Amino acid sequence: MPTISDTAVCIRRWDFSETSQTVSLFTREHGIIRGLAKGAKREKGSFSGGLDVLTRGHVVAIVKPGRELATLTEWHLQETYRVLRQRLDANRAGLYMADLVHHMLTDQDPHPPLFDALVGALGEMTDSSKIETALLMLQWRVLEESGYRPELERDAETGRPLPEEAEALAFSARAGGVVVSPTGSDHWRVRRTTISLLRALSEGRPLEGSDAEVVRRANRLLAVYCRELIGAELPTVRWAFSDLNG
Repeated sequence: MPTISDTAVCIRRWDFSETSQTVSLFTREHGIIRGLAKGAKREKGSFSGGLDVLTRGHVVAIVKPGRELATLTEWHLQETYRVLRQRLDANRAGLYMADLVHHMLTDQDPHPPLFDALVGALGEMTDSSKIETALLMLQWRVLEESGYRPELERDAETGRPLPEEAEALAFSARAGGVVVSPTGSDHWRVRRTTISLLRALSEGRPLEGSDAEVVRRANRLLAVYCRELIGAELPTVRWAFSDLNG
């Protein structure tokens, strides 16, 4: 029975009984672990008074092969991200981030860069002006780590270079990137400025000073793309993007 010890963010939680909880934890080195925390809600115990969604801590768990739930033995709370409890916009953005990670990854599949990106995004939202940028960077990292990074340099359907003179292009969820012109129901028109911003993001260039409206459009494009990949609209997507179209 291997015992794991890792840092984690709680991305889902259910009450199992009056004193116990079942949770999904996104751990840095072991990926998503689903576990049972017996007695987690007792004041005196090994779980810091219980596990809350969008908190970070150190977990110790026993993972038994063939068992759906691990047995959590310790949880040491490290960060509560107070702004997520104080600001509605930050709370809704954080819940969407957790929901997206939960649906785009498979269990026990480690993605340390994505874990670091999630922790960084949750910390960035202390400044309300950075919420959109934090969301955009997290969505991009989710797509990269899950193998769905969009094609931005060439037509995703034909492989041909994109015309430099075109001010408006299209995005195809089926093809997985930018295309020259919309030809199907899963094609959405997209401005070149939006693609340029996503290219900057893909190259690791800083987004500080980017036009807020361009960031907003890029965020919604990736949200719709993720929705198509998942095959359903997440309950939290309208919390984070109340004006989402498509």
